[in-house]
Amino acid sequence: MIGLKVQKNNADKIRRVLLNHSLINLDLKIKRVDDFVYIPLIFKPNKKLMEEIKVYDVKIVNTEFEIHTKGPKSLKDYLKNKIDPDLVEEIKKSFDIIGDIVILEIPEEFDEYKYTIGNAALKFTKRKTVYRKTSEIKGVIRTRELEHLAGEDVSETIHREFGSRFKLDVKKVYFSPRLATERKRISDLVNNNETIVDMFAGIGPFSISIARNHKVNLYAIDINPDAYKYLKENVKLNKLEGTIIPLLGDVNEVLNSLSLEADRIIMNLPGSAKNFLDTAMNSLKSGGEIHYYEFASEYQVPVKRIIETAYPRKVEVLNTRKVKSKSPGIWHMGVDARIY
Repeated sequence: MIGLKVQKNNADKIRRVLLNHSLINLDLKIKRVDDFVYIPLIFKPNKKLMEEIKVYDVKIVNTEFEIHTKGPKSLKDYLKNKIDPDLVEEIKKSFDIIGDIVILEIPEEFDEYKYTIGNAALKFTKRKTVYRKTSEIKGVIRTRELEHLAGEDVSETIHREFGSRFKLDVKKVYFSPRLATERKRISDLVNNNETIVDMFAGIGPFSISIARNHKVNLYAIDINPDAYKYLKENVKLNKLEGTIIPLLGDVNEVLNSLSLEADRIIMNLPGSAKNFLDTAMNSLKSGGEIHYYEFASEYQVPVKRIIETAYPRKVEVLNTRKVKSKSPGIWHMGVDARIY
């Protein structure tokens, strides 16, 4: 096999030159022997190129090279020749990793491939468990049904996100890893010494993200007993700068009993947060900020709802954004507003 012998300290420069000329045989491994590197070639460099690189004391040689073993590098590679490539693209759009668990969305018409897809996802991600969504998020406790496809049938895991750790059971509580950036964005807006309410706290991802970095008093409320249990565990699992007070119950009843004047309220329940806006306004001090989320097709819908609910108080809209897609034409919208 033809190769180029070069001293080790010049090897990287020569490798870049050869790559630019498409001369390296990428099916073979570069090898190192003592102070020299041997680069496998497709064919010899032409005279002009050899003149350029001869200052690096290179030499054309015949030697043996190992062949690169090419393993799959993507989910599509793992499923090559097994299912339609267009289906793989659809699956990738709804591919969530939560700790050691992979959750897939596979249309019913592809049921016959579900275990093939599950095993491919297990190998590709190197996680421990693969589940398939078999229902939408439903009920006041926000859970969905999952079908085990591959790996261990263990639904409890610890998810890591920007330095926070969240323990949860994916069958018992709602959690979206796709909101990681949104959680960090909200946390970055917070100042020390604020009183904050997380109205639909779940296992505490917004609350933990904030209290890890700020000295705040944060009331984290959820109606799901399992979410409340994991919220308390996550408070212990993370080193917090601030204080989190976990509260179990209906958010209307809990907040009305507390008589708070909060500096900031988080309302991440896009399907029904609108039903709790009155309670939020009653618990927010003048000049306080609200982070409101709603499924909508345009920004005007949640903005108008906030303005109408706050009246006669004044509303300053600070930010509107599409957090993530819900369905064609419908978005998980976020609105930050200051209420006077």
